Amino acid sequence: MAAALASCDMAAIVEAIRLSCGWSQAELARSVGYSQSWVSRVVNGQQSLTLDQVRQVAHRLDIPVHLLRFASSGPIPAPTAPPRPAAVRAAGEGKGADPTRRRDFGKAVAMTALPLPAAPGCGDIDETTALTLRAITGGQRRLDASSPARDLAKAAVAHLELSGRTLARARRTPFAADVAAAASEAAGFAAWLHADMGDAGSARSYYRTAVERARQSGHGLLDVYMLGSLASFEIDAEDPELGLTLAVEAGRRMGDDAHPTAQAWLACVRALGRAGMGDAAAAHREIARAEAAVRRPDNAAPPWPWVFAFDDAKVAGYRALAAVRLRRPGDARTAFSDAFGGTRPGAKQGAVLLVELATAHADAGDVDEAFRLASEALRTGAAFRSERIIGRVRRFRRGYRGPRARCVSALDEQLTALLTGGSPPAGRG
Repeated sequence: MAAALASCDMAAIVEAIRLSCGWSQAELARSVGYSQSWVSRVVNGQQSLTLDQVRQVAHRLDIPVHLLRFASSGPIPAPTAPPRPAAVRAAGEGKGADPTRRRDFGKAVAMTALPLPAAPGCGDIDETTALTLRAITGGQRRLDASSPARDLAKAAVAHLELSGRTLARARRTPFAADVAAAASEAAGFAAWLHADMGDAGSARSYYRTAVERARQSGHGLLDVYMLGSLASFEIDAEDPELGLTLAVEAGRRMGDDAHPTAQAWLACVRALGRAGMGDAAAAHREIARAEAAVRRPDNAAPPWPWVFAFDDAKVAGYRALAAVRLRRPGDARTAFSDAFGGTRPGAKQGAVLLVELATAHADAGDVDEAFRLASEALRTGAAFRSERIIGRVRRFRRGYRGPRARCVSALDEQLTALLTGGSPPAGRG
């Protein structure tokens, strides 16, 4: 600690204090008033601190300036603040520090005690700004589970524009990286909504913004998440070769030592790309990688921006989707059974999976069940005005080449009523 203070190595200082107090990074983040991601970057040497930040962190951790200066003579005064962490007390009592380095460091610390002017127009940016922006996106995401995308799109785009203007004001502040991450999340959600609305051009544009903002944030996993999301979108848009290229690039950026949730998810995205290109062996290898990752003992708490840990049921869902693309209905139906054995997905995502399951049943010759599932998915798509779901049902219908049974006519009537503004008839069993 003495050496770290003498060289102003804030990464070592902050980490030593955390260990001395027995804090988690989240607890340390609360103590210094910054986000956990900011603290993680500091500890890992990925975030340089301004003089103003050094002053703030020292104040919030009760590190007096005289202690940071390694006062060379006289006893250390009794502290008037609450007891300091043991690591800092030990450093203040250390011996043998080079006096020249003490003087140089003392000058730097003295500078941190001076108030620094804020950048023009950014006085409203602080450690709560990114959290507030992310809370708005989180609230909109929760509404997405029960609301049509069209009802949320204008608000989401307005929030994205607000995030962009806020980021412009935050560029010369210590909070720019966190605000950029929040802006990336806002752009990713806007992309998701426009994909659901069938507006592929806008969705691509917003995904590109999400990737750009993620890179500006310096958060490696956020960059991987947004690039992987764009890859998944392109695969769903029937361009598996482009999607696979993007997914492979995301994996290159992620590296081999990433959290197992991230590894499993990205392997599943690559599996869909491989399956879409007809490469069954490669798709199975990717699914096997995902299965191995989710079973690792450290796949417990997922890393942000993932909200839920990737588990066997989620991998089974991707295995089913890959089997549908490879025209292997038996494998698909078995995998769907495994996937739906746990928690059911939300209404819109569940409807997308129903169409995929319908395709598997149709390939297996179970026409009545296939069209029952497609009809159920179409009713959900109509209720949410989701072009994504409706488009998939239409694609399923175009791909059917079997006899015109009564269930086929019933789905045609539903589609016709939906397109002409009538009331879709109830599905027939």
